[in-house]
Amino acid sequence: MVQFQKDAALGGIPFGVLEVVYPDKPLRRTEDFRIMVEEHLRLLREKYADYDRKALFGENVYFRFFRKFKKTYPVMMQLESFLLKGRPFPIDNSVTAIPFLAELETQSLSGTHDVDFVRGTVRLFAGTEKAPFPGMRGEEVHTYPGDFCARDDEGIIFSMIAGADARTCVKETSRHVFYPVFGVAGQPEAEISAVLDRLEEYVRVLAPEADISRQLL
Repeated sequence: MVQFQKDAALGGIPFGVLEVVYPDKPLRRTEDFRIMVEEHLRLLREKYADYDRKALFGENVYFRFFRKFKKTYPVMMQLESFLLKGRPFPIDNSVTAIPFLAELETQSLSGTHDVDFVRGTVRLFAGTEKAPFPGMRGEEVHTYPGDFCARDDEGIIFSMIAGADARTCVKETSRHVFYPVFGVAGQPEAEISAVLDRLEEYVRVLAPEADISRQLL
């Protein structure tokens, strides 16, 4: 299990982790998972048939957090692309489809990292500067003062604002992953725990025999 340490500066900010060791692809129930995803997407379309950005995201804690950095909340863009622009759901990689679906349904912020590329303990810390690191898309990105960040023994692995790093970001072949679920100051831990429950439910559909562990920090 990945070990996490949380700096005192992040007190009052909940953070959840679901760590999963998946079986090999032939042992996964991909058709069952696809059917579940299609049903959940159908219900999403029904629920937000009269989508109103202000009504859904005006008071969203993540939307407000990103706005402090003059950034658009990426989950809002994902949901609008799906609902309004007909963007297809990224089902091809089921390991990453799981947090993507949870984000659409809960409007929370998650991610995926490959545990095999994590080195040592992961330390969660509050950004104090614009510290550069290689982003998951190959470009250089950076942390922000007031950002929620993490580093392992080899460097920064994520920034809540800038996203995952190039080294630990999920790959097509990733089997051992952790899903971070981000929180913001003052957010109830129960909300993060509920997202972890949802992620675990989806994992169990795809891979009932997966090895799953969770942490709430």
